[in-house]
Amino acid sequence: MTETAKQMLSERVYSELRDAIMRGDFAPEEALKPQELARKHEVSPAVVREALVRLVGDGIADRLPNRGFAVPAFSDQRWQEIAQARRTIEPVVLRMAIEHGDLDWEARVRAAHHRLAGTPMYVPEDGEHFSAAWSRAHRDFHRVLLEGCGNNVLLDTFDRMWMASELARRWSVNRTPDRDIAGEHLRMEEAALARDADTAAEVLDQHLSLTAAGLTACAHEELGEGA
Repeated sequence: MTETAKQMLSERVYSELRDAIMRGDFAPEEALKPQELARKHEVSPAVVREALVRLVGDGIADRLPNRGFAVPAFSDQRWQEIAQARRTIEPVVLRMAIEHGDLDWEARVRAAHHRLAGTPMYVPEDGEHFSAAWSRAHRDFHRVLLEGCGNNVLLDTFDRMWMASELARRWSVNRTPDRDIAGEHLRMEEAALARDADTAAEVLDQHLSLTAAGLTACAHEELGEGA
């Protein structure tokens, strides 16, 4: 097998495993066994291991000493650490984007919010989880908001944190039924385009805090610590 062919197989398995974990096909802490996955995906264990290493880097798989790979545990501490990192970094990056973003950035923010607002959050074929289309639009809106900063290192950091927190968001679906998520996104867009950095950063911080609260509640329920 050529190196190119191996890379293509690894990319396919990586994408399929990532989507399966996000869908909830694997439970929290469930083992991800290279031999079994290799048979299922009709590839070599080496290809599967390469894909699993990438998933570890994304934060949606863990590599455990002497135990191989597994889906992350659903723990309060894990999500709080991710939320703390996002609340520390993203409002600062948003301030930079508002300061440096040009008219093209403004147009992309408007377009990304328009797509998000017009995409159904839930559809029957995706079950109880956020729809795949809404999840993509959600990620795109948050990323476009920050892209005006012009710093690729910061944007790469956002990408990694987003992937890790997306798994938690899928697991915590419907845990905050009274939350006005659409309104939060609208206020972020309006403040960013008004070049009101203080308000935009505050709204984003509140948005991330509410997400963290929902994840904490979900983790406590999973651990049997109350409803």
